[in-house]
Amino acid sequence: MAQAHLSNGITIEFESFGEGEPILLVMGLGAQLTAWPDDFVEMLVDRGHQVIRYDNRDVGLSTKCEGDGIGTAGILKGMVLNREIDAPYNLTDMATDAIGLLNALGIEAAHVVGVSMGGMIAQTMALEFPEHVLSLTSIMSNTGDGRSGLTAPGIISRVRRLNEVNEANALERNMEMFELISGPHFDPALAHQEIEAGLARSFSPDGTQRQLAAIAASPDRTERLAQLDIPVLVVHGLADELVRPSGGIATASAVPHSRLLMFPDMGHDLPRVRWPELVQGILDNVTRARAKARALA
Repeated sequence: MAQAHLSNGITIEFESFGEGEPILLVMGLGAQLTAWPDDFVEMLVDRGHQVIRYDNRDVGLSTKCEGDGIGTAGILKGMVLNREIDAPYNLTDMATDAIGLLNALGIEAAHVVGVSMGGMIAQTMALEFPEHVLSLTSIMSNTGDGRSGLTAPGIISRVRRLNEVNEANALERNMEMFELISGPHFDPALAHQEIEAGLARSFSPDGTQRQLAAIAASPDRTERLAQLDIPVLVVHGLADELVRPSGGIATASAVPHSRLLMFPDMGHDLPRVRWPELVQGILDNVTRARAKARALA
C-alpha cells in the first residue's frame, strides 16, 4: 500500500504491481481497490504490464470529503423534475484525481479500465485528459444520458433499501446487494469473505452517497464520446439489472470504431469464469493502441 498526495488536496491510496506499459484500474461506486481481485490483477501483470489499482476519493483509505450526498430517491426526483443536482464534487473531479495519481507516479499516459462508476470516470478521463489515456475499457457502465443503462424498475426499491447501511447491518446488507446485482456465478462464501475484509479495511457510507451525487451531478457524455480517437472496448453483462445492458450498447454506439463485448452470464459483477476473455479483450485493446501509435509515428 502507498499514498499519493495530489495537488488538489486529495490523498489517494494505491497499489502498483509489475512492470511494463501501465494499466490503471478504476473501481465503481463505494468499492475499494481490493474489489479488483488479486488474481485478476496478476493476470495482467503476467502479460507484461504495470497495473495500478486505487481507492477513489471518499472510499477505502483515500481522503474522505465533506458535504451531503444524495440517495436513490433524490436522483430519481431530480431526473423526473429535470433539476440540477447539487454535489460536493463530480466525475471530472474524480477523473482529475486519477490523472493526479498517474502524475505522482511519473506516468505520462496509461491504458484505463473502469467498472461501473469507474467506467464513467475512465470515460471522463479520456474526454478531459486525452493525452494521458492510451486506450479505454468501459465495463458495465453508461454514458450518463439518463435513458440508457438505468436500474431495472423491479429492483430499485431493494437497491434503495440496501444502500441505507450502518455498522450493525453493513455485512448483511452488502451480502444482499451482491446477490441481488450479481449474475448466475454468485458465490456466497467468497462474497462474504470479500465483504468482511472490505468492512474491516474501511466503512464510509457517507462517501458512497457523495459519489452517487457526483454521478448524478455530471453531464451526459454521449456527444463528446463521439470525439474519442483511441481504441475503446465496452464490456457488459446481459444479466446486469443494476446498470442494464442498454448502457453498454449506448456507450459503444457513441464511440466510433469501438468494440462491444457482452457476456450472457454476467450481471453487475466480474465472474471469474469470464476473466480470461475479459483480460484478453483488454490486452487486444492495448494492442490496437500500440498499432495506432506506430502508424502515427
